[in-house]
Amino acid sequence: MEFHNLISQSPLDRPLTIAIAGAGGRGSQYARMNALLENPARIVAVADPAQGRLDYVRDEHGVPEDGLFHSWRELAGRPRLADAILICTQDNDHLEPTLAFARLGYDILLEKPMAITEAECEAIEAASREYGVSISVCHVLRYTPYTVRLMELLGDGAIGDIVSVEHLEPIGFDHFAHSYVRGSWRTTKEAAPMLMAKSCHDIDWLSYVIGRPVERVQSFGSLRHFTAANKPAGAADRCVGCAVAADCPYDATRIYEIGNLPFALSAMLGGRQPTPELVSEALLTSQYGRCVYECDNDVADHQVVNLEYEGGVTASFTVTAFTLIAGRKTSIFGTHGMIVGDSDTISVTDFGTKETVVHPTAPVDHTASGGHGGGDYGLMKSFVEALSTGKRELILTDVAESLATHKVVFAAERSRETGTVVTV
Repeated sequence: MEFHNLISQSPLDRPLTIAIAGAGGRGSQYARMNALLENPARIVAVADPAQGRLDYVRDEHGVPEDGLFHSWRELAGRPRLADAILICTQDNDHLEPTLAFARLGYDILLEKPMAITEAECEAIEAASREYGVSISVCHVLRYTPYTVRLMELLGDGAIGDIVSVEHLEPIGFDHFAHSYVRGSWRTTKEAAPMLMAKSCHDIDWLSYVIGRPVERVQSFGSLRHFTAANKPAGAADRCVGCAVAADCPYDATRIYEIGNLPFALSAMLGGRQPTPELVSEALLTSQYGRCVYECDNDVADHQVVNLEYEGGVTASFTVTAFTLIAGRKTSIFGTHGMIVGDSDTISVTDFGTKETVVHPTAPVDHTASGGHGGGDYGLMKSFVEALSTGKRELILTDVAESLATHKVVFAAERSRETGTVVTV
Protein backbone atom coordinates (compact mmCIF):
# COMPACT_ATOMS: atom_id res chain seq x y z
CA MET A 1 0.00 0.00 0.00
CA GLU A 2 1.58 3.30 -1.08
CA PHE A 3 1.61 6.36 1.15
CA HIS A 4 -0.22 8.51 -1.39
CA ASN A 5 -3.09 6.06 -1.52
CA LEU A 6 -3.58 6.45 2.24
CA ILE A 7 -4.59 10.10 1.91
CA SER A 8 -8.30 10.61 1.53
CA GLN A 9 -9.13 12.13 -1.85
CA SER A 10 -12.19 13.85 -0.40
CA PRO A 11 -11.69 17.47 0.69
CA LEU A 12 -12.46 18.41 4.29
CA ASP A 13 -15.40 20.74 4.92
CA ARG A 14 -13.54 22.39 7.84
CA PRO A 15 -9.98 23.44 8.70
CA LEU A 16 -7.52 20.59 9.17
CA THR A 17 -6.63 20.02 12.83
CA ILE A 18 -3.12 19.13 13.92
CA ALA A 19 -1.24 18.29 17.12
CA ILE A 20 2.48 18.73 17.74
CA ALA A 21 4.67 16.33 19.70
CA GLY A 22 7.88 18.21 20.48
CA ALA A 23 7.74 22.01 20.39
CA GLY A 24 11.47 22.70 20.17
CA GLY A 25 13.20 24.21 17.16
CA ARG A 26 11.47 22.09 14.54
CA GLY A 27 8.03 21.84 16.10
CA SER A 28 7.75 25.55 16.79
CA GLN A 29 9.11 26.39 13.33
CA TYR A 30 6.48 24.27 11.58
CA ALA A 31 3.82 25.91 13.74
CA ARG A 32 5.06 29.32 12.54
CA MET A 33 5.05 28.18 8.91
CA ASN A 34 1.52 26.84 9.29
CA ALA A 35 0.39 30.24 10.58
CA LEU A 36 1.63 31.87 7.36
CA LEU A 37 -0.56 29.69 5.13
CA GLU A 38 -3.61 31.12 3.40
CA ASN A 39 -5.69 28.29 4.87
CA PRO A 40 -3.74 27.12 7.94
CA ALA A 41 -4.49 24.07 9.99
CA ARG A 42 -5.81 24.61 13.49
CA ILE A 43 -3.33 23.55 16.18
CA VAL A 44 -5.42 21.90 18.89
CA ALA A 45 -2.78 20.16 21.01
CA VAL A 46 0.93 20.32 21.77
CA ALA A 47 3.17 18.12 23.91
CA ASP A 48 6.58 19.13 25.25
CA PRO A 49 8.33 18.71 28.61
CA ALA A 50 9.45 22.38 28.65
CA GLN A 51 6.76 24.67 30.04
CA GLY A 52 8.26 27.63 28.21
CA ARG A 53 7.73 25.94 24.87
CA LEU A 54 4.16 25.00 25.75
CA ASP A 55 3.47 28.59 26.76
CA TYR A 56 4.94 29.89 23.51
CA VAL A 57 2.81 27.67 21.26
CA ARG A 58 -0.28 28.36 23.36
CA ASP A 59 0.19 32.13 23.20
CA GLU A 60 1.28 32.34 19.58
CA HIS A 61 -1.13 29.85 18.05
CA GLY A 62 -4.15 29.80 20.31
CA VAL A 63 -3.87 26.27 21.63
CA PRO A 64 -6.42 25.73 24.42
CA GLU A 65 -5.21 24.95 27.94
CA ASP A 66 -6.71 21.46 27.80
CA GLY A 67 -4.61 20.84 24.69
CA LEU A 68 -1.27 21.27 26.51
CA PHE A 69 0.60 18.12 27.52
CA HIS A 70 3.98 17.60 29.19
CA SER A 71 4.88 14.48 27.20
CA TRP A 72 3.87 12.81 23.99
CA ARG A 73 2.84 9.78 26.05
CA GLU A 74 0.31 11.91 27.91
CA LEU A 75 -1.11 13.09 24.59
CA ALA A 76 -1.12 9.57 23.17
CA GLY A 77 -3.04 8.42 26.22
CA ARG A 78 -6.06 10.46 25.10
CA PRO A 79 -8.49 9.58 22.32
CA ARG A 80 -7.46 11.02 18.97
CA LEU A 81 -7.66 14.83 19.20
CA ALA A 82 -6.66 15.88 15.67
CA ASP A 83 -6.56 14.80 12.04
CA ALA A 84 -2.77 14.78 11.96
CA ILE A 85 0.25 15.15 14.19
CA LEU A 86 3.73 16.58 13.72
CA ILE A 87 6.30 14.41 15.51
CA CYS A 88 9.33 16.59 16.26
CA THR A 89 10.85 14.81 19.25
CA GLN A 90 14.57 14.02 19.44
CA ASP A 91 15.98 11.57 16.88
CA ASN A 92 16.20 8.69 19.35
CA ASP A 93 12.57 9.22 20.34
CA HIS A 94 10.83 8.86 16.97
CA LEU A 95 9.84 5.20 16.85
CA GLU A 96 7.61 4.96 19.94
CA PRO A 97 5.53 8.09 19.34
CA THR A 98 5.16 7.31 15.64
CA LEU A 99 3.82 3.84 16.39
CA ALA A 100 1.57 5.15 19.16
CA PHE A 101 -0.02 7.90 17.08
CA ALA A 102 -0.29 5.71 13.97
CA ARG A 103 -2.20 3.20 16.09
CA LEU A 104 -4.59 5.98 17.09
CA GLY A 105 -5.23 6.84 13.44
CA TYR A 106 -3.32 10.12 13.11
CA ASP A 107 -1.79 11.02 9.76
CA ILE A 108 1.82 11.89 10.59
CA LEU A 109 4.43 14.43 9.55
CA LEU A 110 7.68 13.04 10.98
CA GLU A 111 10.81 15.14 11.43
CA LYS A 112 13.91 13.68 9.83
CA PRO A 113 15.61 11.35 10.36
CA MET A 114 12.88 8.73 10.55
CA ALA A 115 14.78 7.00 13.37
CA ILE A 116 18.35 6.19 14.36
CA THR A 117 18.49 2.51 13.32
CA GLU A 118 17.54 0.75 10.13
CA ALA A 119 15.22 -1.63 11.98
CA GLU A 120 13.35 1.29 13.55
CA CYS A 121 12.93 2.97 10.16
CA GLU A 122 11.54 -0.27 8.74
CA ALA A 123 9.10 -0.51 11.65
CA ILE A 124 7.83 3.01 10.95
CA GLU A 125 7.22 2.21 7.29
CA ALA A 126 5.41 -0.98 8.28
CA ALA A 127 3.21 0.95 10.72
CA SER A 128 1.93 3.14 7.87
CA ARG A 129 0.66 0.04 6.11
CA GLU A 130 -0.57 -1.76 9.23
CA TYR A 131 -2.66 1.12 10.57
CA GLY A 132 -3.66 2.66 7.24
CA VAL A 133 -2.26 6.12 7.99
CA SER A 134 -0.01 8.39 5.97
CA ILE A 135 3.50 9.07 7.29
CA SER A 136 5.51 11.78 5.57
CA VAL A 137 9.13 12.57 6.50
CA CYS A 138 10.27 16.21 6.58
CA HIS A 139 12.55 16.22 3.54
CA VAL A 140 12.31 20.00 3.31
CA LEU A 141 14.90 20.40 0.55
CA ARG A 142 12.42 18.99 -1.95
CA TYR A 143 10.08 21.92 -1.27
CA THR A 144 12.38 24.93 -1.67
CA PRO A 145 11.69 27.38 -4.54
CA TYR A 146 15.25 26.66 -5.67
CA THR A 147 14.57 22.93 -6.01
CA VAL A 148 11.22 23.53 -7.71
CA ARG A 149 12.95 25.64 -10.38
CA LEU A 150 15.83 23.19 -10.73
CA MET A 151 13.43 20.29 -11.31
CA GLU A 152 11.58 22.35 -13.95
CA LEU A 153 14.82 22.96 -15.82
CA LEU A 154 15.88 19.33 -15.63
CA GLY A 155 12.41 18.20 -16.70
CA ASP A 156 12.62 20.49 -19.72
CA GLY A 157 15.86 18.79 -20.77
CA ALA A 158 18.07 21.83 -20.14
CA ILE A 159 21.23 19.71 -19.93
CA GLY A 160 20.11 16.43 -21.51
CA ASP A 161 20.55 13.32 -19.39
CA ILE A 162 22.29 13.59 -16.02
CA VAL A 163 25.65 11.79 -16.00
CA SER A 164 27.19 12.91 -12.69
CA VAL A 165 26.63 15.28 -9.77
CA GLU A 166 28.90 17.05 -7.29
CA HIS A 167 27.13 18.27 -4.13
CA LEU A 168 28.36 20.11 -1.01
CA GLU A 169 26.65 20.75 2.30
CA PRO A 170 28.55 23.51 4.18
CA ILE A 171 27.29 23.12 7.75
CA GLY A 172 29.10 26.12 9.19
CA PHE A 173 31.78 25.95 11.88
CA ASP A 174 29.59 27.57 14.55
CA HIS A 175 26.49 25.55 13.70
CA PHE A 176 28.56 22.36 13.90
CA ALA A 177 30.10 23.33 17.23
CA HIS A 178 26.62 23.99 18.63
CA SER A 179 24.80 20.91 17.33
CA TYR A 180 27.43 18.21 16.82
CA VAL A 181 30.10 18.99 19.42
CA ARG A 182 28.24 20.55 22.36
CA GLY A 183 24.64 19.78 21.47
CA SER A 184 22.04 17.07 21.15
CA TRP A 185 23.57 15.42 18.06
CA ARG A 186 27.13 15.18 19.37
CA THR A 187 27.21 11.44 20.10
CA THR A 188 25.76 8.27 18.66
CA LYS A 189 24.94 7.23 22.23
CA GLU A 190 22.10 9.76 22.10
CA ALA A 191 21.43 10.45 18.41
CA ALA A 192 22.05 9.26 14.88
CA PRO A 193 25.45 9.52 13.19
CA MET A 194 26.17 12.98 11.79
CA LEU A 195 25.50 11.90 8.20
CA MET A 196 22.01 10.70 9.14
CA ALA A 197 21.17 13.54 11.52
CA LYS A 198 22.37 16.30 9.19
CA SER A 199 22.49 14.96 5.67
CA CYS A 200 19.69 12.46 5.12
CA HIS A 201 18.17 15.66 3.64
CA ASP A 202 20.87 15.68 0.98
CA ILE A 203 21.00 11.97 0.19
CA ASP A 204 17.24 12.10 -0.32
CA TRP A 205 17.54 15.28 -2.43
CA LEU A 206 20.14 13.71 -4.71
CA SER A 207 17.88 10.72 -5.38
CA TYR A 208 15.00 13.11 -6.08
CA VAL A 209 17.04 15.21 -8.52
CA ILE A 210 18.72 12.28 -10.28
CA GLY A 211 15.51 10.26 -10.38
CA ARG A 212 17.18 6.87 -10.03
CA PRO A 213 17.78 4.48 -7.12
CA VAL A 214 21.25 4.11 -5.58
CA GLU A 215 22.99 0.79 -6.21
CA ARG A 216 26.42 1.18 -4.57
CA VAL A 217 27.90 3.44 -1.88
CA GLN A 218 31.40 4.28 -0.67
CA SER A 219 32.17 6.70 2.14
CA PHE A 220 35.10 8.19 4.04
CA GLY A 221 35.16 10.51 7.04
CA SER A 222 36.10 10.87 10.69
CA LEU A 223 36.20 13.06 13.77
CA ARG A 224 39.25 15.02 12.69
CA HIS A 225 39.41 18.20 14.77
CA PHE A 226 37.14 18.37 17.82
CA THR A 227 39.20 16.14 20.12
CA ALA A 228 41.27 16.62 23.27
CA ALA A 229 44.45 16.20 21.23
CA ASN A 230 43.73 19.51 19.49
CA LYS A 231 43.03 21.54 22.62
CA PRO A 232 45.19 24.69 22.59
CA ALA A 233 47.76 25.13 25.32
CA GLY A 234 46.32 27.16 28.17
CA ALA A 235 42.68 26.56 27.20
CA ALA A 236 40.14 26.08 29.97
CA ASP A 237 37.41 23.45 30.11
CA ARG A 238 34.75 26.15 29.71
CA CYS A 239 34.82 29.19 27.45
CA VAL A 240 33.90 31.81 30.05
CA GLY A 241 37.18 33.20 31.34
CA CYS A 242 39.31 31.05 29.02
CA ALA A 243 42.73 32.61 28.42
CA VAL A 244 42.76 31.71 24.70
CA ALA A 245 39.10 32.44 23.90
CA ALA A 246 39.94 35.52 21.82
CA ASP A 247 41.87 33.35 19.34
CA CYS A 248 39.35 30.49 19.21
CA PRO A 249 36.65 30.56 16.49
CA TYR A 250 34.57 28.12 18.57
CA ASP A 251 34.43 30.38 21.66
CA ALA A 252 30.92 29.89 23.06
CA THR A 253 30.68 33.45 24.37
CA ARG A 254 30.75 34.67 20.76
CA ILE A 255 28.74 31.86 19.16
CA TYR A 256 25.89 32.47 21.61
CA GLU A 257 25.84 36.25 21.41
CA ILE A 258 22.24 37.43 21.24
CA GLY A 259 21.26 37.83 17.60
CA ASN A 260 23.92 35.51 16.21
CA LEU A 261 22.32 32.04 15.84
CA PRO A 262 18.67 32.19 16.94
CA PHE A 263 18.13 28.42 16.74
CA ALA A 264 21.23 27.78 18.84
CA LEU A 265 20.27 30.33 21.47
CA SER A 266 16.77 28.86 21.66
CA ALA A 267 18.17 25.38 22.20
CA MET A 268 20.61 26.54 24.87
CA LEU A 269 17.88 28.42 26.74
CA GLY A 270 15.17 25.78 26.41
CA GLY A 271 12.97 28.01 24.27
CA ARG A 272 13.11 30.99 26.65
CA GLN A 273 13.57 34.45 25.19
CA PRO A 274 17.28 35.33 25.39
CA THR A 275 18.49 37.93 27.86
CA PRO A 276 22.13 38.71 28.78
CA GLU A 277 21.49 37.21 32.23
CA LEU A 278 20.08 33.94 30.91
CA VAL A 279 22.87 33.59 28.34
CA SER A 280 25.56 34.22 30.97
CA GLU A 281 24.04 31.64 33.29
CA ALA A 282 23.80 29.03 30.52
CA LEU A 283 27.39 29.58 29.44
CA LEU A 284 28.53 28.93 33.02
CA THR A 285 26.33 25.91 33.74
CA SER A 286 25.08 24.17 30.57
CA GLN A 287 26.73 21.83 28.10
CA TYR A 288 26.84 24.67 25.57
CA GLY A 289 29.53 26.57 27.51
CA ARG A 290 32.05 23.73 27.30
CA CYS A 291 35.32 23.86 25.40
CA VAL A 292 34.81 22.08 22.07
CA TYR A 293 37.97 20.08 22.77
CA GLU A 294 36.62 18.74 26.08
CA CYS A 295 33.19 17.40 25.08
CA ASP A 296 31.90 13.84 24.87
CA ASN A 297 31.32 14.07 21.10
CA ASP A 298 32.11 11.14 18.82
CA VAL A 299 30.44 11.94 15.46
CA ALA A 300 32.39 12.70 12.28
CA ASP A 301 33.12 16.35 11.54
CA HIS A 302 33.62 15.76 7.80
CA GLN A 303 32.49 13.06 5.40
CA VAL A 304 32.53 12.22 1.71
CA VAL A 305 29.98 9.88 0.10
CA ASN A 306 30.36 8.46 -3.40
CA LEU A 307 27.16 7.12 -4.94
CA GLU A 308 26.47 4.99 -8.01
CA TYR A 309 22.91 5.03 -9.29
CA GLU A 310 21.00 2.72 -11.57
CA GLY A 311 22.27 3.13 -15.13
CA GLY A 312 25.77 4.23 -14.08
CA VAL A 313 24.98 7.81 -12.99
CA THR A 314 27.39 8.90 -10.26
CA ALA A 315 27.40 11.50 -7.51
CA SER A 316 29.86 12.72 -4.91
CA PHE A 317 28.61 14.36 -1.72
CA THR A 318 30.72 16.26 0.81
CA VAL A 319 29.47 17.43 4.20
CA THR A 320 31.84 19.38 6.41
CA ALA A 321 31.94 21.46 9.56
CA PHE A 322 34.73 23.68 8.30
CA THR A 323 32.83 26.38 6.42
CA LEU A 324 30.69 29.40 7.04
CA ILE A 325 26.94 28.69 7.16
CA ALA A 326 25.76 28.78 3.56
CA GLY A 327 23.36 27.19 1.12
CA ARG A 328 24.17 23.90 -0.55
CA LYS A 329 26.32 24.06 -3.68
CA THR A 330 25.72 21.67 -6.56
CA SER A 331 27.15 21.00 -10.01
CA ILE A 332 25.13 18.74 -12.32
CA PHE A 333 26.84 17.45 -15.45
CA GLY A 334 24.64 16.34 -18.34
CA THR A 335 25.03 15.05 -21.87
CA HIS A 336 24.14 18.43 -23.42
CA GLY A 337 25.09 20.90 -20.74
CA MET A 338 25.81 21.57 -17.09
CA ILE A 339 24.18 23.30 -14.14
CA VAL A 340 25.92 25.08 -11.27
CA GLY A 341 23.75 26.12 -8.33
CA ASP A 342 24.31 27.69 -4.92
CA SER A 343 20.76 27.37 -3.48
CA ASP A 344 19.92 30.92 -4.65
CA THR A 345 20.81 30.96 -8.36
CA ILE A 346 20.98 28.27 -11.04
CA SER A 347 23.41 28.75 -13.93
CA VAL A 348 22.71 26.61 -17.00
CA THR A 349 25.40 26.21 -19.67
CA ASP A 350 24.43 24.78 -23.07
CA PHE A 351 27.25 22.85 -24.76
CA GLY A 352 25.83 23.56 -28.22
CA THR A 353 25.75 27.34 -27.92
CA LYS A 354 28.32 27.63 -25.11
CA GLU A 355 26.00 30.18 -23.57
CA THR A 356 25.21 30.37 -19.86
CA VAL A 357 21.84 31.55 -18.59
CA VAL A 358 21.41 32.44 -14.90
CA HIS A 359 18.06 31.65 -13.29
CA PRO A 360 17.74 33.44 -9.93
CA THR A 361 15.35 32.30 -7.26
CA ALA A 362 14.26 34.55 -4.42
CA PRO A 363 17.22 34.86 -2.00
CA VAL A 364 16.22 33.37 1.34
CA ASP A 365 17.73 32.38 4.68
CA HIS A 366 19.12 28.85 4.50
CA THR A 367 19.50 28.32 8.25
CA ALA A 368 17.14 26.23 10.35
CA SER A 369 15.67 29.28 12.07
CA GLY A 370 15.35 30.98 8.68
CA GLY A 371 13.23 28.20 7.23
CA HIS A 372 15.73 26.11 5.24
CA GLY A 373 15.55 28.26 2.13
CA GLY A 374 11.77 28.23 2.01
CA GLY A 375 11.61 24.47 2.45
CA ASP A 376 9.89 24.56 5.84
CA TYR A 377 7.08 26.70 4.47
CA GLY A 378 6.78 24.61 1.30
CA LEU A 379 6.59 21.41 3.30
CA MET A 380 3.85 22.67 5.61
CA LYS A 381 1.90 24.14 2.70
CA SER A 382 1.99 20.83 0.83
CA PHE A 383 1.17 18.73 3.90
CA VAL A 384 -1.78 20.85 5.04
CA GLU A 385 -3.20 21.25 1.53
CA ALA A 386 -2.82 17.55 0.73
CA LEU A 387 -4.74 16.46 3.80
CA SER A 388 -7.30 19.29 3.50
CA THR A 389 -8.09 18.88 -0.20
CA GLY A 390 -7.28 15.24 -0.90
CA LYS A 391 -4.66 16.28 -3.49
CA ARG A 392 -2.22 13.56 -2.56
CA GLU A 393 0.30 14.53 -5.25
CA LEU A 394 1.21 17.66 -3.26
CA ILE A 395 3.34 15.57 -0.90
CA LEU A 396 6.56 14.86 -2.78
CA THR A 397 7.74 11.79 -0.91
CA ASP A 398 6.11 8.83 0.77
CA VAL A 399 7.39 6.82 3.72
CA ALA A 400 8.59 3.95 1.52
CA GLU A 401 10.73 6.34 -0.53
CA SER A 402 12.10 7.92 2.65
CA LEU A 403 12.98 4.46 3.95
CA ALA A 404 14.87 3.74 0.72
CA THR A 405 17.01 6.90 0.96
CA HIS A 406 17.58 6.35 4.70
CA LYS A 407 18.92 2.89 3.82
CA VAL A 408 21.46 4.60 1.56
CA VAL A 409 22.69 6.63 4.55
CA PHE A 410 22.99 3.51 6.69
CA ALA A 411 24.93 1.87 3.85
CA ALA A 412 27.28 4.86 3.69
CA GLU A 413 27.96 4.57 7.42
CA ARG A 414 28.75 0.87 7.03
CA SER A 415 31.15 1.77 4.24
CA ARG A 416 32.83 4.45 6.35
CA GLU A 417 33.25 2.07 9.27
CA THR A 418 34.45 -0.93 7.26
CA GLY A 419 36.33 0.68 4.37
CA THR A 420 34.29 -1.23 1.82
CA VAL A 421 31.97 -0.49 -1.08
CA VAL A 422 28.44 -1.38 0.02
CA THR A 423 25.74 -2.61 -2.36
CA VAL A 424 22.31 -1.18 -1.51
